[in-house]
Amino acid sequence: MFASSGGAVAALALLAAHPEDVSQVVAHEPPVMGVLPDAELAERADDAVGRAYQERGWGAGLAAFLAMSMWQGEFTEEFLAQPLPDPARFGLPGQDDGTREDPLLSGTSAPVTSYQPDLEALRSAGDRLVLAAGEQTGEAITARSTRALAEALGTEPLVFPGDHGGFAVGDPSHPGDPAAFATRLREVLAARG
Repeated sequence: MFASSGGAVAALALLAAHPEDVSQVVAHEPPVMGVLPDAELAERADDAVGRAYQERGWGAGLAAFLAMSMWQGEFTEEFLAQPLPDPARFGLPGQDDGTREDPLLSGTSAPVTSYQPDLEALRSAGDRLVLAAGEQTGEAITARSTRALAEALGTEPLVFPGDHGGFAVGDPSHPGDPAAFATRLREVLAARG
């Protein structure tokens, strides 16, 4: 099974709860905030995203989410004190359309980012679990949480081409290379299969 981001968190939960049903998991950049050394500040940053969405709408909420997810390094009080980014900076609408059903911004995805991995169950999966991070993700929250989880499990994450969306195309600011990503994924699966 290959899964990325929130899907990678679901894959971790599946592997921990039902190891007999999964022969291999490649979890690419799971945003497991609780394993971070700055987990409390990361949670506060995530809460600010939800508030921006509830108070100002989709464009403001997504702009806050993008600023949080692109932040390089540990979260700080200075990061949290910054004004919310202008949605136009990301090409997003500034007008509030009144809807509040976006699963990423409405709190529906909170169980994903607040997931507390069963470290013992994941350790017992051994080499059936591969944690992976994009070579260009840098110190963004998803790469940092992948490395922190790997450390807690006593392993190292594997490096994959691109960034958080390295397997996708379409975003000119973060061009992925699906072919190189697929080649790396095939190599990893073949080496462990």
